[in-house]
Amino acid sequence: MTQPPPPPNEPPQQPGFGPPQDPSQQQPAQPQQQPAQPPQQPGPPQQQPPSAPAGGPDLNKAPQPGYGYPQAPQPSAPPAAPQGPGYGYPQQPPAAGYGYPGQAQPGPYGQPQQPGAYGQPQQPGAYGQPGYGQPGYGQPGYGYPQPSTMPMQPQPGGGGKKFNSQIAIIVSAVVAIALIVGGGVWYASSSGKDDDSKNTAGGDGKNKTNGGSGSGSGSGSSGAQEKAPADTGSKVLFQVPAPKTPKDVTSISTAGSWLTDTVYAKSGIAEVVGYDRAKGTKKWTIDLPGPVCEGSGRTTEDNKTAIIFKPDMPTKGDPQSCTQVAVIDLETGKEVWTKTAQSGTMPISFNNVTVSGGTVAAGSTSGGAAWDVATGKQLWAPKTSDSCYDSGYAGGAKLVAVRKCGEYEARQLHIQNIDPKTGKVITEYKMDEGIEYAAVVSTDPLVVAADVGDSAGDGSGISDFFSVDNKTGKLRTRISAPGEDFAARCDAIYKIEKCSGLAVGNDRLYIATEEHDGSGESYGQTNEIVAFDLATGKQTGQRADAGDDYEIYPLRMDGNNVLAYKRPPYDKGGQIVSIDGGTFKQTTLMENPATENVRDVEARMSPDYAEILFSKGGLYMSSVYASDFSAGTDRKEYLVIAFGTS
Repeated sequence: MTQPPPPPNEPPQQPGFGPPQDPSQQQPAQPQQQPAQPPQQPGPPQQQPPSAPAGGPDLNKAPQPGYGYPQAPQPSAPPAAPQGPGYGYPQQPPAAGYGYPGQAQPGPYGQPQQPGAYGQPQQPGAYGQPGYGQPGYGQPGYGYPQPSTMPMQPQPGGGGKKFNSQIAIIVSAVVAIALIVGGGVWYASSSGKDDDSKNTAGGDGKNKTNGGSGSGSGSGSSGAQEKAPADTGSKVLFQVPAPKTPKDVTSISTAGSWLTDTVYAKSGIAEVVGYDRAKGTKKWTIDLPGPVCEGSGRTTEDNKTAIIFKPDMPTKGDPQSCTQVAVIDLETGKEVWTKTAQSGTMPISFNNVTVSGGTVAAGSTSGGAAWDVATGKQLWAPKTSDSCYDSGYAGGAKLVAVRKCGEYEARQLHIQNIDPKTGKVITEYKMDEGIEYAAVVSTDPLVVAADVGDSAGDGSGISDFFSVDNKTGKLRTRISAPGEDFAARCDAIYKIEKCSGLAVGNDRLYIATEEHDGSGESYGQTNEIVAFDLATGKQTGQRADAGDDYEIYPLRMDGNNVLAYKRPPYDKGGQIVSIDGGTFKQTTLMENPATENVRDVEARMSPDYAEILFSKGGLYMSSVYASDFSAGTDRKEYLVIAFGTS
């Protein structure tokens, strides 16, 4: 598992990290931390079809010269999921006092008592073995290579996985630098992912997962909305060129993407643009004074969502803070309201925002607040003290707060199910002392991820999952998920509910395994999705294989089915598959073009970094920041690429 450092969209709250913070915003005794999550895919240069309404060369036609971008796909697999330390993201330093004294986990990954479970002896190569010739799956190396060392062309022949890992290391490292300098904005001078799908409505108090709907209970394919078309072959619908960064700013946030029945909305630089989801033509634009720092992955039934943005454009001398919270209407393209909140006399710079039960909640280490979705009226603010504060919120079917109490190295996290309208605590689960960070994977059922004792060893933020009873606040079970075996990750430091490589539904946790050697003659890598029972903590024995040279990643639940993206080998297009929640049978819903120029673009939208949304036969892949890394070259960068079936 790897976990990116906080993406460029959020100003870090930890002292000494990112843009300067006002003293009143600093949390007492909050130590300096390095980012534990790798940055999102920078949206490297991507070829673009000229026939598309958004402009650019036609990706459905013959390959075009001049790709040569370091993230170009390699013969055995695309560059997104290399294993081994040096994966390109800064490692989070071990936190003293992590040592979790909790109970031993029954039935950990790959144990012999799990019949039919992933990790059986018949599988060639032990899962969790070092991959790509490296000692273990770690984060992209903290000793970043200089951009000038980036290889410019893909390597011919087999065994491309190792080469791809090197590419990913380089690109991810460049991004990591961008995050460290300026809180998501890299100045030119410096170079000199659940099933809360019981959420189905909006301003009336109901919510839905971005791009999805339906229920996640029971077994089988009940409630699934996504159906296989007669022809699963897709074509490029449109693509959007990457915007140019402001003067003296090398990298800037473009975080946030959303899907409705008619609109695909995406953050640009200081704007959110709504595109016709089939044609790519602009339907509306919301202009903002500064870039979007973060967008909620939750939307109301009437397609409203929340964003955090900066009050002005960043400059070399003033990176700006993420103080503005707004609700936007994704159908009409209107800014419904914009609010700020104070901590003492200073505006709060927010790290995360979510939507639940008709409430928008935003949090940070320096304070938080909640507003009514429809009116913008402030509903409540968390109580803060020298010893406790709400570090952030997760939304959807329930609203859950991660509240930190105690001093560093003696921290205790309180996982609180709270009333969205009043902020009153309904139930509370207190994690063992010493766990510094936790992310909320799902709010109903309540599942929390944490790196206990910094034992994951890969910066993913996950060594264990905690299944908690929402009604009583008691621990149901703890699931061990060693970083060497599983490929999910969470941004537990800042974003709270941003996790990838997993999904929750049917009272089960579905999680991607790490890559391991495949069984084919190509000597490529592959992986699986396996399931854990949230009541017992044991594997169910279900397993969905990616297939030789493919890598499979859960995206979200579709009713009782799991929707997953299969990252392809160098000579094929990616796939979207639906995994039946009962039988685990896979049904292909989409297969992308295998032409070289399309593959090159798709390979640069790695599920480890990019935002990936799929709904009703449309797949939308986008970058979370724009940069001028390709300035002075013939390389092109792209913000969005969209695929669709007939």
